[in-house]
Amino acid sequence: MSASANAVQAAAYATLPESCSVLTDKTLGELVPKAGKSGKKGATDEVSARGNCYWTSLDSNGVKGSQYRWLNVALLRFDSDARGPGDEQAHAYFEKQVSGAKAVTGAKNTKSASVSGTGDEATAVSYDLKKKEGAFKQQTVVARVENVVVTLDYNGAGLAGEKTPSAATLLKAAEKAAKEAVTAVTAANKEGGAKSSASPSPSASKEASKSASPSASPSKSAAKKS
Repeated sequence: MSASANAVQAAAYATLPESCSVLTDKTLGELVPKAGKSGKKGATDEVSARGNCYWTSLDSNGVKGSQYRWLNVALLRFDSDARGPGDEQAHAYFEKQVSGAKAVTGAKNTKSASVSGTGDEATAVSYDLKKKEGAFKQQTVVARVENVVVTLDYNGAGLAGEKTPSAATLLKAAEKAAKEAVTAVTAANKEGGAKSSASPSPSASKEASKSASPSASPSKSAAKKS
């Protein structure tokens, strides 16, 4: 059999959008109103393979307490290579992310459900997490579109006596934002999107192997920024 016959079909998507630009100003204003328009980008050595950006919002109401929100969007793209087609690798990572979100230590009232109209597959995981700073409501939406996985973490808490935010409201906002991020990935690949090489993507495979779930310790991030 010829080498070409054995070649793995090239992955559909060859690039990623800039991670801090996948959400509109309007959406950011709704989810993290005190964060401003600029998110903080995570370090990466290969922006076409992975990226993440986060925003922190603390709305202080003086002696009445504060409303805290934290939002993180992570993108990971898989090339087709000797391990298999990019979309199959992405599917395996998608399942790993969902499983990780369901298994967070200390989580209470964990619920999960599929999310429609968001990429090729998407799942939302919600849970409560009690910390000394307050009662956190965590929402994680993991979505796959072709060979790219989007993981969106969003949590909120009422601090210093403020009312705990509604989990249903936070989840609705997280699902809307995840759909927007997936749309941004698709838009970034509209021109020449099916031209990804079949070469390995070392950074993507390394990230997949070492990253259990960005939602594994949301409250740790909250504690640092609250």
